[in-house]
Amino acid sequence: MAPKIMIPVLVTMMLLTGVCNTLLTKYQDLQCVRNCDATDPKQRHTFEQPVVQTAQMFIGEMGCWLVVAGFAIVNRFTSRSRGYSPIASDGLQEQNPILKPLVAKEEERVPMRGSRVLLLALPSCCDITGTTLMNVGLLYVAASIYQMTRGALVLFVGVFSVIFLRRRLFGYQWSALVIVVLGVGIVGLAGAIAPNPQAKPEPRSMVETAILLARAATDQVKATAQTPEALQTIIGVLMIAGAQIFTATQFVLEEWLLEKYAIEPLKVVGWEGVFGFIITMLGFAVLHWTIGSTEQGRYGYFDAVEAWRQVTHYRAIAVSSVLIMISIGGFNFFGLSVTRSISATSRSTIDTCRTLFIWIVSLALHWETFKWLQIVGFVLLVYGTFLFNDIVGHPFRTCVRRQRAAPLLAENPIEHM
Repeated sequence: MAPKIMIPVLVTMMLLTGVCNTLLTKYQDLQCVRNCDATDPKQRHTFEQPVVQTAQMFIGEMGCWLVVAGFAIVNRFTSRSRGYSPIASDGLQEQNPILKPLVAKEEERVPMRGSRVLLLALPSCCDITGTTLMNVGLLYVAASIYQMTRGALVLFVGVFSVIFLRRRLFGYQWSALVIVVLGVGIVGLAGAIAPNPQAKPEPRSMVETAILLARAATDQVKATAQTPEALQTIIGVLMIAGAQIFTATQFVLEEWLLEKYAIEPLKVVGWEGVFGFIITMLGFAVLHWTIGSTEQGRYGYFDAVEAWRQVTHYRAIAVSSVLIMISIGGFNFFGLSVTRSISATSRSTIDTCRTLFIWIVSLALHWETFKWLQIVGFVLLVYGTFLFNDIVGHPFRTCVRRQRAAPLLAENPIEHM
C-alpha cells in the first residue's frame, strides 16, 4: 500500500519530467547541423524538425503501454502466487495514487472497446496540429516565453467548455480570462523587445520610474519592430498561442469521450500515441513526396531524408530524442497520478512552478536574458489562472455575491506536454 506520502514524490517527478521535456526540446533546436564551421553565426543552420519532434512525443505516449503491460503482468503473477483475486478497481483507486491512471470510471458508462477505440484518433489529430505548431513556435522564442504563452490554454478551454460542454462561467472567471490574454500579450511583447544592456541611473521617484520604463519600451519597440528577429518572435508567440486552440479542442473531445465511455486514462494516452504516430508518419511521407523531395523543400520541415540524417548523425540530437521520449512518457504517467490524487487548484500551482523552473534554468544556461516586462506578463498569467481556479479571491468579492463554480472539465484533462 502506497499512502499519501507518495504524492510529494509524484509531484516532484511530474515537475522534473515536465521541465526536462521543454528544456530538452529547446536544446535540440539549438544544435547545429549544417555549416557549423562558418564564422558568421547567421550562416549556421540548427536543428529545425518540428514534425520529428511531434513524432517523438507520440512515441513517448506509446511508452505508457509498457506501464499498462507491466502492471497487468505483476497483477497476474501476484494473484497466482498468493492465491487471491486482484483488488477491485474502487479499492485500488483509494489505496494507491500511483495506480489511479490505471483505473477507469465505470459508473453508467459504456466500455470503450473494439471500433470505439478509433474515436481517440480525433483528439490525436488535434494533438498533432497543436504540438507541431508549438514546436515551430519554439524555434523562434525562448523556452520560458514558450511555456508562458501556453498559458493561453485556459482561455480556449473556458470558451469551448461553455460552447460545447454547456458549462457555466461566472463574471470573475471571464475577467480572469481577460487577464490571462493580457499576460500572454505582454510576454510576447517582452520577447519581441531586445534587452538594453546599458545600465540606467536609478530614478528618484515612482513617477520617474514609470516615465523611464514607458520611454524605454517605446524606443525599443520602434527600434526592433522591423527587425527579422522581432518579427520571428512575434510569429512564434502567435503560433504557440494559436496552437492552444487545437489543444483546447483536444481536451474538450477527451472530456466528452470520458463522460460517455469507460477506459483507463493511461490507455487513452497510449492509444492517442499510437494513432498520433501513425497519422504523423503517413502525413510526413506525403509531405516529403510533395514538398520535401523538391528543390524548394530541401532542408525544410518536410525533408524526411535530411531529418533522418540529422537524427542519426548527431549524437546530441539522438540522445536528446530518447530523453524527450522518456520525459514525455514519465510526465503523462506522473501527471495523471497527481491530477487524480490532488485538486485542480493544486495542479495549477504545480504548472506555475514548472514555468518558473524553466525560466530559471534558461537564464542560468544563458539561453535568454532577464526582462522585467516578462515578469509583469508572468504575474498576470499566474494571477489570471489562480483567479480562474478559485485559488485567489476576486478583488471585489466583498461587493459581489459569488458562487463556487463547477469544474470546466469534470473528468480532469489527460496530461499532455
